[in-house]
This record gives sequence, structure tokens and C-alpha cells, in this order.
Amino acid sequence: MSEDPLKALSDMASDAHARIQAAYEHINPVVEVRRGMRDAGIPADVMTIDCLRTRRRITLILHDEQPGVLLYQFVTIEDEVGDDFKQMALSEVDTGTLYNWIEDYFG
Repeated sequence: MSEDPLKALSDMASDAHARIQAAYEHINPVVEVRRGMRDAGIPADVMTIDCLRTRRRITLILHDEQPGVLLYQFVTIEDEVGDDFKQMALSEVDTGTLYNWIEDYFG
């Protein structure tokens, strides 16, 4: 895995995005890296993957205090973020993981 977990996650999301667009015409995810938490003094990077058609969002967080862990949550765009994040080792996440989440949650 890359020395920079956000870069590695961004690369995986980009690959998953391209694969989804090739396989599903009706799913057009929007991937965004957000700086709001860092700007507010919280040591974490946030990535969102949105589906504007279904109004669903996958929120991914890399928190400096939990290195090597990906926090994630499936919400709606309107609900934003809740308190109940699931987590998994970042080393267990790959393009296929993100692809499957997008396919299952947005499809």
C-alpha cells in the first residue's frame, strides 16, 4: 500500500469509478475529497462517493488517530454523516471492495 493512505484510497476510488461507468450506464458516481474536517481542526481526511440519481452517499474517513483503518458509512446525501461508522483495515480495501459497495448501494 502507498505511504499516503489518501492517495491510495483515491486511486482505488478512481479505478472503481471507471469500472462502474463502463459496466452501468445508470450509475454515475461522483467522488470528492473533502477538507472540512481538517479545516475544522479534526485530523482526518474524508472522501465521499455520491449517486445523484439515488441520492445515496458512501462516506469514507481516514483518521490520523486510527492509522491503517478505514471508517465507512452508507447514508443519504440529505442525512450526511451519522455516528455509526463501520471500520475495516485499510489493507483489506481494494478497488473491488469499492466497486462492490458502489454497485450494491447505488445500483
